[in-house]
Amino acid sequence: MSLRNLTGPVVAAPMAGGVSTPELVIAAGKAGALGFLAAGYLPAERLAEQIAAVREVGAPFGVNVFVPGPDNADPDDVLRYARRLRPDADALGTTLGDPVWTDDEYEAKLDLLAAVGVPVVTFTFGVPAAEDVAALRRAGSEVGVTVTSPREAAEAYRVGADFVVAQGIEAGGHRGGWLGGEEFGLLSLVRLIRSVADVRIVAAGGIADAAGVRAVLDAGALAAAAGTAFLRSDESGAGPAYRAALVAPEFAETRLTRAYTGRPARGLVTRFMADHDVAAPDAYPQVHYLTRPLRAAATAADDTQRMAMWAGQSHALARAVPAAEVVRALTP
Repeated sequence: MSLRNLTGPVVAAPMAGGVSTPELVIAAGKAGALGFLAAGYLPAERLAEQIAAVREVGAPFGVNVFVPGPDNADPDDVLRYARRLRPDADALGTTLGDPVWTDDEYEAKLDLLAAVGVPVVTFTFGVPAAEDVAALRRAGSEVGVTVTSPREAAEAYRVGADFVVAQGIEAGGHRGGWLGGEEFGLLSLVRLIRSVADVRIVAAGGIADAAGVRAVLDAGALAAAAGTAFLRSDESGAGPAYRAALVAPEFAETRLTRAYTGRPARGLVTRFMADHDVAAPDAYPQVHYLTRPLRAAATAADDTQRMAMWAGQSHALARAVPAAEVVRALTP
């Protein structure tokens, strides 16, 4: 199954870092949704294993890939930020990571996807080269690009994308755009894209129930992508403390922050976020690698005031049920 022949309007959005497990993708697919493996931060070899695991059971799926940005962070800014974070690392009994730039094995992942021909491939953090889109389409993949503005949608259309994932400001996790400028609420973004580009739209951001899905379909989207709604599902890779925080009164608010990764991302408001957001440099993925051991130690210790807990604005609606039940609850 691909976007060309969806049996329902629900997409289980990719969530990198271990949350979008193959089990979640399979369960969502069996329930009639289109699940996505998150290639971000995965070695290409591990991605190949996950693709094989999902393919073995015949569940419909796609793969999301991070487009590498330029290596233009100021090293001095990153070092200053590292000095600021050392007391947090010391408190957790860990050390900070090496703040390096990498391309996240981008070319190796493209080669893999062109070779195995998965049904759908989406890109986040940038627009792929037209020749890469063409290679994936020759392999039988539909290609989508995550966009946060009408300008980005026009760029995606220019390189031959089959559809765009319109990410509203309500969405949890990293902002997927790359051109900057004004941020849009989801319904406004869908309507504006429809006015400037003849391209199919998957709407993402703050969708947690059937009413939200109906709203974006009425606005002109082909389908609705939900991520946070699946975080508390049985098949999610989110840990117990993260799951509990999503519905805890002390974590009622979300905010965009660069504190954890150097790139704006929406998550539950924590003390770490409040302490360091203003000082965090615009340096992705360097800050991501710098804080990765700290975040892992915080997760192991259930230290929710230092954990990165990505969540959309409708996070309180997430339910602790099987992924199939989440799909049913989202389906109008």
